[in-house]
Amino acid sequence: MSLVTYHTENRIATITLNRPDKRNALNAAVVRALREAFARAEADEQAKVIVLAANGKAFCAGADLEYLQQLQQNNFEENLADSRELMLLMQEIYTLEKVVIAQIEGDAIAGGCGLATVADLSYAVPDAKFGYTEVRIGFVPALVSVFLVRKTGEGRARELLLTGRLIIAEQAAACGLINAVVPAEDIRAFVAGIATQLCNETSANSLKITKQLVRTALDHSLTEALEAAARLNAETRQHPDCKKGISAFLDKSKPVW
Repeated sequence: MSLVTYHTENRIATITLNRPDKRNALNAAVVRALREAFARAEADEQAKVIVLAANGKAFCAGADLEYLQQLQQNNFEENLADSRELMLLMQEIYTLEKVVIAQIEGDAIAGGCGLATVADLSYAVPDAKFGYTEVRIGFVPALVSVFLVRKTGEGRARELLLTGRLIIAEQAAACGLINAVVPAEDIRAFVAGIATQLCNETSANSLKITKQLVRTALDHSLTEALEAAARLNAETRQHPDCKKGISAFLDKSKPVW
């Protein structure tokens, strides 16, 4: 059985965690399979948008318990190499040129909550619970903290990471961790609708550049950020997508993306 499945239809690549019996918990093999799937989606010319979903009752319960036991036997260098694999997965999802939408139909805990954090857009069913529970087992939410502070701000991040408490989907939306709560019976159609809208109504180049702008906005001083933005504006005006979009706007027609 594949730990992660991959399917492309209507320009939407769906990557699905497929360990329902283990609540889609993460181990080295799952992380490796996810990295391979996202690399495939990024290179897939038939895919414009990526959806991350999961089979079973949980979206992702964090690290596999057997995996955690194994890690206790590792030395520092082995644990560092393993940690870097998860780091690369999160970094790759965060920096992909294509939009990543998390379709969360169950609990997203610890590393699983990290996957929801690094996605560009995240939508969850009302019963889903979220939390970074690492401090409760003597661990630290080191990797996810880098992304969570950017997403929710320092105050919210401190509360979630230091308490390790679980919150319901409505609370996750209120603090900016996810974008919206969607009824369970509607979420698949809702996410498909968002993905289809992005495919049909937006430029792939504009999505890529806009993701870059958001991702790097806090990396520079205000002056540097504005200069970089001005350069991106100038570059984008020369791109075929921009020329096509402006031409269609002036002609009062709809561009085909």
